[in-house]
Amino acid sequence: MIDAQRLTKRYGEKTAVDRLDFAVRPGTVTGFLGPNGAGKSTTMRMIVGLDAPTSGSVRVNGHHYARHTAPLQEVGALLEAKSIHPGRSAHNHLKALALTHGIPRRRVDEVIDLAGLGSVAKKRAGAFSLGMGQRLGIAAALLGDPQTVMLDEPVNGLDPEGVLWIRNLLKGLADEGRTVFVSSHLMSEMALVADHLIIVGRGRLLADTTVGDLVREAGGDTVRVATQDPARLREVLAGPGVDITGRAGSEELQITGLSAREIGLKAAEHGIALFELSARTVSLEEAFMNLTRDAVEYHGSTTGIDTLAADGRAA
Repeated sequence: MIDAQRLTKRYGEKTAVDRLDFAVRPGTVTGFLGPNGAGKSTTMRMIVGLDAPTSGSVRVNGHHYARHTAPLQEVGALLEAKSIHPGRSAHNHLKALALTHGIPRRRVDEVIDLAGLGSVAKKRAGAFSLGMGQRLGIAAALLGDPQTVMLDEPVNGLDPEGVLWIRNLLKGLADEGRTVFVSSHLMSEMALVADHLIIVGRGRLLADTTVGDLVREAGGDTVRVATQDPARLREVLAGPGVDITGRAGSEELQITGLSAREIGLKAAEHGIALFELSARTVSLEEAFMNLTRDAVEYHGSTTGIDTLAADGRAA
């Protein structure tokens, strides 16, 4: 378990992490999300003692990271995949870690197989592709068979097979009762693998919720209906958990809490003609963008693209 209380980090006048309170519990995959510059990497560095908090605290399994007698066997972390000696082979890199942390040598071969590195284990890590470097970093994080696993952008550089491997790995670790804390910018992957979400923006906590609840709050599954008699359809569909909105004088209604099938059947039962019946599901990406809209520090612009296009047409 990871427990942060009023966790704060300042660099001069810049507050990178601002009084964060959250808990990452065992048995689930918790996604750590936020725009660039939100404070995610700084938070993760404080969890494993690479940065000291300005104030507040963060504990892993009840203790500060530095106070664990065998930290690699308590928490395995991937923060920077290329932070290895480029002249060492993958096998020797893992063997050195095992020797210095009192980890049985057989564990090296186990994580090499787990990460799919068997064919390149004797090759220099400096020659690895980004994806293979990620696999080696994950192998190192799992070397101590830790109860808590923390990975920063683990699918970065991986091919589709590697992405599927990570997805199954994270779920498997959580199913074993481990604490799994993962940051990612890939909302599609988080939607598939995460049970819980911690979302930050400008160093502050924006949400501590489930994927389902976040999507539901952003509009969830909405059905758009057009009918000549919207007032009567409202009466027919009204009930607990059903939310119906629409502009006065409009034939269109936006409905949540009922499926398109349920709406269609109820309308037919009461002889109400429908002109349109279409379902729309809010994605995790849409919900995330809506939540973090005011917390994004770096905004791109299409102005330059438009100018280039205009110049091209002029040419």
